[in-house]
Amino acid sequence: MRRSLAPSQVAKRKQGADSSEDEDWHPETVQKRRKGEAEIRENYISPFRKPLTQLTNRLVCLDGTKHEAFIRSILSKPFKIPIPNYSGSLGIRALGLKRAGVRKALHDPFEEGALVLYEPPALGAHDLIKAEKEKLPVHVVVDPVLGKVLRPHQREGVKFLWDCVTGRRIGDSFGCIMADEMGLGKTLQCIALMWTLLRQSPDAKPEIDKAIVVSPSSLVRNWSNEVGKWLGNRIQPLAIDGGSKEEIDRKLENFMAQHGLRVPSPILIISYETFRLHTNVLHKGKVGLVICDEGHRLKNSDNQTYLALNTMNAQRRVLISGTPIQNDLLEYFSLVHFVNAGILGTAQEFKKRFEVPILKGRDADASDEDRQCGEEKLKELIGIVNRCLIRRTSDILSKYLPVKIEQVVFCRLTPLQTELYKQFLKQAKPAEELQKGKISMSSLSSITTLKKLCNHPALVYDKCMEREEGFEGALELFPTGYSTKAVEPQLSGKMLVLDYILAMTRSTTSDKVVLVSNYTQTLDLFEKLCRSRRYLYVRLDGTMSIKKRAKIVERFNCLSNPEFIFMLSSKAGGCGLNLIGANRLVMFDPDWNPANDEQAMARVWRDGQKKTCYIYRLLSTGTIEEKILQRQAHKKALSSCVVDEEQDVERHFSLEELKELFTLTEDTASDTHNRFRCRRCVNGRQVRPPPEDSDCTSDLSQWHHCADKRGLKDAVLQSSWDAAVSFVFHQRSHEDQRGVV
Repeated sequence: MRRSLAPSQVAKRKQGADSSEDEDWHPETVQKRRKGEAEIRENYISPFRKPLTQLTNRLVCLDGTKHEAFIRSILSKPFKIPIPNYSGSLGIRALGLKRAGVRKALHDPFEEGALVLYEPPALGAHDLIKAEKEKLPVHVVVDPVLGKVLRPHQREGVKFLWDCVTGRRIGDSFGCIMADEMGLGKTLQCIALMWTLLRQSPDAKPEIDKAIVVSPSSLVRNWSNEVGKWLGNRIQPLAIDGGSKEEIDRKLENFMAQHGLRVPSPILIISYETFRLHTNVLHKGKVGLVICDEGHRLKNSDNQTYLALNTMNAQRRVLISGTPIQNDLLEYFSLVHFVNAGILGTAQEFKKRFEVPILKGRDADASDEDRQCGEEKLKELIGIVNRCLIRRTSDILSKYLPVKIEQVVFCRLTPLQTELYKQFLKQAKPAEELQKGKISMSSLSSITTLKKLCNHPALVYDKCMEREEGFEGALELFPTGYSTKAVEPQLSGKMLVLDYILAMTRSTTSDKVVLVSNYTQTLDLFEKLCRSRRYLYVRLDGTMSIKKRAKIVERFNCLSNPEFIFMLSSKAGGCGLNLIGANRLVMFDPDWNPANDEQAMARVWRDGQKKTCYIYRLLSTGTIEEKILQRQAHKKALSSCVVDEEQDVERHFSLEELKELFTLTEDTASDTHNRFRCRRCVNGRQVRPPPEDSDCTSDLSQWHHCADKRGLKDAVLQSSWDAAVSFVFHQRSHEDQRGVV
């Protein structure tokens, strides 16, 4: 018969097993009996139509055997991590299943370059059979993500830190001081320590569940960025850098309430000020590790910050300080007592056992016996402290960083500055005030006044207007029509030299410059100079919010950014800032504390810097600034010497030394060089070079000495010499090993 050509019928015919396009379909012949008679009729039933089923309310049940077999086949397959070629472990909690058998280290200790912090003791075959497999200690290995980027000195540092905080270096003591010099990667070493403790221990579980990093407010965002830089999305730190008291309290309460194997935000980064204000919340629970950045803030055991941190329930403590801890015994005690309480006894025991004999031995009138006793006690003290203190110098960096050329530039005072200086000493008579045997507030303010005058006469113009003591009639010395609205660099020797340095750098190089001063008033003068010379600049001082600080630093470091100058207040938390976008730095005024100057100068010469660095330390010749430098150069300055407001001046200066501050040495190229009685110079000219092994860390007497511009290596300073330069000390950090010019 004729077939339907409808598409649905054609498709059905093709699917049928017995049908083909060449075959015809014939209906079946069915015999049926009706009323006793046989009757044949054709029954047309298509093989493509399914017979109708009877409609009922019963549910159709699947075959139970098939279903069971299917589920069993799924469960019998082992779980596979859906990452191609993944060979690592399943982590601490693999789908909630307890791992049976021998425990394994989180990372392979035998991989090439693995940094192993702990190696379990080797067991003999007999001991291995008897040992409980689930209690055997495992290797502790730094995550290869970090291990591969750590330099040799950093690997040594991480091992030292881990040994200290796990009590393996000193029994029952779980703290240490990381005192590496600036630029050696203290932050990275501490991040490696935290990440290891949060994930591993010889017991095959995390050593701690959370850690707190306390830092100056300007470094909170920096710490958060560093954690993100090295660990990526592996961890989510909680950085507190602003917000209302209620909001911060809520965040801190949530943080302290976390506990267990894996907490969502195991690292809290907080400033010293915020920590002190919220101690009631932070003291509620236990914390595995506390890291105090710029820890020399804790050198006074009586201040509130020290007490707030010290009373915290945290056994493991790390104190970071790039500032050298020098020979102030009380500082030694406070810092060591914070990280390892009791290692030096109580304050009274320390005084009796160490402080009294050491100070007695240092006295000018001490007997030989006292001196020997003092030396022995000092050695004993250093021996104890060095067990929990690690310090490496920046010499290590010479392998990785470009050359640094450091220059101490002496600038002549202008006639206006000289007259104002002499008149102030004559009228205010600060030296005579000292003869009463006591340091008055007026003497301290005199020091600040003279330092400001050395920077620029504009900084004392208000005092002249008000005819304050020392400046009566001084207004007549200023040029007619003088106004503080314009900077007038020609009125200050240092400002004149700075103007030349900036102009030469701008016109002959592609370098950027960092300008550092102790006074915001001086930064105001820098701003006026930049506006008059049309230099693009950014400024960071104490008025800037923490969030904004991080943004402007990041922007300045970008090579394509047009900003030429970065102004920094050394008092506004410049420590720890990374300003590698610039390779020239000008220290416009010196600090009493040499460590503050070192901190500021380390902003540009650090990891990531690609260009040769030039450091200019500007000083006014023959003035109080030279006396400050001499104090540093002779290494008499203690790390606590006259910090901040010079309130400690009485403790560290004799009256004779103080009187010397209030003098002006005229007709000299450099009073500092004169005092060295230098044998390498004849008639002010260097005839014999410094020793071969001298570098920037050497005493100034071991640097190059230049009484004229011919001996200078820096073309920019050579061009600026005639402005007002009288003398220069200069030195290289190391010989160029990296081909950087």
